[in-house]
Amino acid sequence: MGIIQVDAISKSFGKTKAVNQVSFTVEKGRIFGLLGPNGAGKTTTIRMINNILAPDEGSITINGVTASPETQKMIGYMPEERGLYKKMKVGEQLLYLTKLKGMNTKDANKAIDFWLDRFGASDWKKKEVGELSKGMSQKIQFIATIAHDPDIYIFDEPFSGLDPINSETLKEVIIDLKQQGKTILFSTHRMEQVEQMCDDICLFNNGKAVLQGNLRQVKRSFGKNTINLEFEGDGSFLDDLEQVRINNRSTNFAEIRILDDQNMQDILRTAMEHAEIHKFERVEPSLNEIFISTVGDDNIKNMEA
Repeated sequence: MGIIQVDAISKSFGKTKAVNQVSFTVEKGRIFGLLGPNGAGKTTTIRMINNILAPDEGSITINGVTASPETQKMIGYMPEERGLYKKMKVGEQLLYLTKLKGMNTKDANKAIDFWLDRFGASDWKKKEVGELSKGMSQKIQFIATIAHDPDIYIFDEPFSGLDPINSETLKEVIIDLKQQGKTILFSTHRMEQVEQMCDDICLFNNGKAVLQGNLRQVKRSFGKNTINLEFEGDGSFLDDLEQVRINNRSTNFAEIRILDDQNMQDILRTAMEHAEIHKFERVEPSLNEIFISTVGDDNIKNMEA
C-alpha cells in the first residue's frame, strides 16, 4: 500500500460527475503528477485527498489512515485558489499559518527565515501581503505550505502565474524535497512540467483516470513513432504530409506523430526538398502527444493492450 491510496472514488455535483471511479497509488518518496485539461477532475480529487470534500463512493487512506482531520495534519497543501490575508504582514502571516500546523514560535521563525532567504524574499517579511505581486504572493503561499516540514506535499497547479525564473526555482525546491525523502503530489495541465519532474503519472479526462503508471514506462509503451523536426524555409510542405498528425508546430519546428505505416524516410525526403533541415530526430512522444493519442478521436494507443 502506498503512502496515498485512492480506491474507486467518485464525486458528483448535481448531475455532473466530476470524478468517476478513480483509483491510484502514490508511493513514498516519489513525485506523482495528476495531469489533464482544466475541468478534468484533478482539483476535486485533490480536495477529497485533503478531506475538504468527501467522496460519494470509494475510499482514501493517508499512511494507512482514512482521510480525516487527522490526516490533514500530515500534509502540506497548496490549493489552486490562493488564500492569504492581504492586510497581514508576510512574516506574521507565515508565523500564524505554521503555528496552526503545530510548530512552536522559535522553530517556525527559523523555518520562515530559511525559506524566505531561499526564495530571495527576506526583505518582504514586513510587507503587507496586499502589496505583493501575484508571483510574489504565490511564493509566500508555497512557503506557507512547506515551512512546517510535513512528509507529504500536495500542490494544485503550483506553477500557475509564475514567470520562467520563479517556475525554475519552485521546480528545484520540489526536487530537493523529493531528495529529502518527501512525497509530492501535484496537479497541472502543463505537460512539459510533468516530463521534467515526475516519477509517476495519472492522466485525467472527463473525470476518469484514463492512463497511469511510471512515467518512463508509459512513454516507452507508446514507442518511438514521433519525429522532432527543426528546419529553415517554407513549412507549407507539412500540410501535404499524409498519415501523420502535426503537433507543437511553429515557424521552424514541428512534432510529427506517425500514423499507420507511414515511412519516416519519405517524410525526411519531402522535408529536404522544401527546407534546410537542422534536426530530424526519432523520439518517444511527448506527454502532450500521449494525451491526444489516449483521448483523441483516432485513439492511436490501444487502451485495451
